[in-house]
Order: sequence, then C-alpha cells, then structure tokens
Amino acid sequence: MPSDSVRMFYPLPAYIGLRYVRTRHHGFFVSFISWVSMLGVCLGVAALIVILSVMNGFESELRSRLLNLSAHATLSGSVEQMSHWPALVDRLRKQPEVVAVAPYVDIQGMVGRGGVLVAAKLRGVVPAEEAKVADVAAHVVQGQFNELTPQSRKILLGSGLAWQLQAQVGDEITVLIPEVVPGTTELRPRLQSFTLAGVFEFGAQEQDNSLAMVHLNDAAALAGRDKTPSGLRFKFTDIFTAPQSIQRVNESLGGKFITSDWTIENASYFRAVRIEKTMMGVMLMLIVAIAAFNIIAALVMVVNEKRNDIAILRTLGLTPDEVIQVFITQGLIIGWAGIFAGLVLGLTLAWNVASVVPWIEHTFGIHFFDPTVYYITQLPSEVHASQVIWVMMIALLLTALATIYPARRAAHIAPAEALRYE
Repeated sequence: MPSDSVRMFYPLPAYIGLRYVRTRHHGFFVSFISWVSMLGVCLGVAALIVILSVMNGFESELRSRLLNLSAHATLSGSVEQMSHWPALVDRLRKQPEVVAVAPYVDIQGMVGRGGVLVAAKLRGVVPAEEAKVADVAAHVVQGQFNELTPQSRKILLGSGLAWQLQAQVGDEITVLIPEVVPGTTELRPRLQSFTLAGVFEFGAQEQDNSLAMVHLNDAAALAGRDKTPSGLRFKFTDIFTAPQSIQRVNESLGGKFITSDWTIENASYFRAVRIEKTMMGVMLMLIVAIAAFNIIAALVMVVNEKRNDIAILRTLGLTPDEVIQVFITQGLIIGWAGIFAGLVLGLTLAWNVASVVPWIEHTFGIHFFDPTVYYITQLPSEVHASQVIWVMMIALLLTALATIYPARRAAHIAPAEALRYE
C-alpha cells in the first residue's frame, strides 16, 4: 500500500492527474498538442451548437412561411358529403380545439395571358372566412384580398405566376381547366376569363409560383360543384397537435371524410431540412472526433515522458487501476475544458447571430443573403436545449473514450524496466 505521506491527498489519482495538467515541464510539442486538442474540441462543439441553432431557425422560418397560406389541416369529401357545409362548419366551430374553419375548392388547371399559359392550382375561398385560417391579406403586395366577391370574376395570383405572365392589376387572365366530356373518357378545356385583382407574395416558392385564388362560388362553378366546396380548412389552437386534432374532428363526423395536415402536405420540405441538419451534425462532430485523436496523441507522449514518474509511483504502491485513473483525469480535464469553452462560445454566437452576422458583413464587405435574390435576408437562430445536451453528451463520450488507450498503456509500464538505466 502507498505510504501515508502519499495518501494525504485523496483521491490520489485525481490529484496527480491535476498536477500533470498544471505542470510546465512538458516538452513544447506535448503542450502544443494538448492546446490544439482543447481548441479543436472547443471549435467543434461551438460550430455544432451554432449550425444546429441556425438550422432550427431556418426550419421555423420555413414552417412559418408555408403556414402563412396553408391551413393547419384539411377535411375533404364528395359533393354529397359537403352539400350541407354551412351547418357542418357551425358544428365544427363549437369544438374547443378548433379556432377557425373555412371552405375551399382546389382545382388543377392553367392560367394564361396573351400567348403564355402556366400550370397553376386554382383555389376558391371566402375571403372573410379564409382570413381567419391563413393571413393572406397581410401578404397581398398589390390590390386587395377582399375584392374577391361572388360572381366578381376577379383573381389573385402569386408573385411568381404574375411575373411569368407579365401581368399587372387590371389585366385579363384566362383560366383553363380540363373537364371530362359526359359519357366519354375524353377531356375538353373549360375556359373562364378573370380580372387580376391583386398579387400576393409569401416567400415560399411553391405557393408564389403556382397558386391563384378566386372566390369560392367562381371556383365551384368552374369545377361543376354548384357552389359546394371540396373541403374545409382548419386552424387549431396548437399547430403541433394538428394531426391528432383533425383525426378527432373526422371521428366526430363518423370518419367518412378524407383528412390531411400540414406535416403531410409539406413533408418533403421538412424531411430535407432534417436530413441536412443530421448530415451537418455528423460532419461537424468529426471535428470533435479529430480533436479526440489529438488528445490520444498528447496523452501517449505524456505517458512516454512520465515513464520514470509512473515507475516511482508504482513502487510506492500505486495500483495499475490508479495509474489508469491518473491519465484519464488528465485527458478528461483537457477535453472537458474544451467542451465547456465551446459551450460558452457556441451559445454566445447562437444567441447573438442577428448582431454577429451584420458585423461580419460590414467588416468584410460581404452579404450572406442578397435581399435582391433571397426571401430570407437574415440568419435565423433557435437554440434547442435538447440538442445542446446531446452535443455535450457525445463530445464528453468521445473525449472519455480517447483517454482509455493511453491510460491503459501507462498502467502496463513495468517499474523495473522503466528504472533500469536510471
């Protein structure tokens, strides 16, 4: 057993490990590798936190822009099922989780002006009701949303559609939809002229480049539904429970309708963001892994440098397990100091992206998002505590694993062999 003078510091392995960290007698190269390892862990953790926070911000911004026009959920049915839609709407509005309900008609067709025809989705709405489900009026950049009145034959176009048609407010817009010739399988076009009443812009390409809106009655007449909507659009108290809420609504009606929600309609967008976020996380975690390899290199060199010290400690009674603890302590301090510094740096940058990015753009004369090209002109950022915790746990695990090999190597040093030529 070690002598009482050695055991006066408890726990002894932690004390020796701390002494090795603080000592200035390491060779320059060992100290340099140790500092590089700490800096690598710091930068890796900070980069992970910042990038994941920015990706979270982009995801929230995308969701916000998509849902400016999209309903939380939709419920659709046949002409017979929707024939008594006013009574159905009054009944559904009484449900506690339903904030608003609006009828709609969606038709696939084309819009044209002059000799230009562009594929589009024509949506029929009741402006007063639609405004409660989606904030359309706030995104109309030309004209007025409330100009869509019954039999007015007025139309609103997305900014991308209006640009493709080179259309201005007041121009005549031709709407073409296909219909089946009765008694046959042949298709023939049905044409209707509308007056452009306005242009909307939501910052979502799919909506701005392909959506046109008219009054519900005009769209129903074009679709041959005799003023009957094809479905209802919902806004719920909680957007994240919309999938469950629309199922409960459908069950209250006997489960006879077709339902959808924003997570289904926009699944491809959010799947792409999640995949990108995952890949960015994996790639940036490689920085931490590389720093962990540097910790291995630094500890191996420390072990070689401290062979005589290890031999002396072993002769004083230090066990192989305690030798392992000494070098694990040293490696963990290097790694965890870098992790803590990275946590502070990453959170500081993530919480102040809105200030840091403009400073970088002003200082270096660059623009991350040119306002003439991109809808999003600022880097959004959202820090999620769960992600920060996962980053910390993975980084802690990697740095802990990096200490095992050098520590075990130190434990296998034979005291007699190390002191033979001393």
